[in-house]
Amino acid sequence: MARLKALYDSEVKKNLNDKFKYSNVHQIPKLEKIIVNCVTRDAVSNGKIVDSIVADLAAITGQKPVVARAKKSIASFKLRQDQALGAFVTLRGEQMYEFLDRLINLSLPRVKDFRGLSPKGFDGKGNYTMGLKEQIIFPEIDYDKIDKIRGLGISFVTTATNNEEGRELLRQFGMPFREK
Repeated sequence: MARLKALYDSEVKKNLNDKFKYSNVHQIPKLEKIIVNCVTRDAVSNGKIVDSIVADLAAITGQKPVVARAKKSIASFKLRQDQALGAFVTLRGEQMYEFLDRLINLSLPRVKDFRGLSPKGFDGKGNYTMGLKEQIIFPEIDYDKIDKIRGLGISFVTTATNNEEGRELLRQFGMPFREK
């Protein structure tokens, strides 16, 4: 069992219930899924870039990414319908907890001048989205084999009903939020 899954079952559920006083155990927020995505404008001019994005995401998450394609053509951007633009991965279950553990304990401490995550990434319904400027903070990425440094978007989807519950859930897992 993943370390953070065991932590959720043993401590986090109890702490959240004590803080928010839920009447039913099914109201306690939990992490539903984590979506990791990478989309780049360079993919419009060079289709091979999507292959390197797919390889990077597969190495980082341990799961095969889905290629993200343009929904419609936009002539001013030189974009064609169904053209590959990037890739994304949706993590659930054991792999989700393993990825979260590696993100919090290995990758985020490797970010240069890291002062904590912005608390402004919540959407009003308890879900959190953060951006990373470099994919090389993950130990699975070999620095010598990457063609270009790219950013990633990571979304944490929870069953929380508001930002306060979502923030507390992620803080209990060890997410390093900075104070305002």
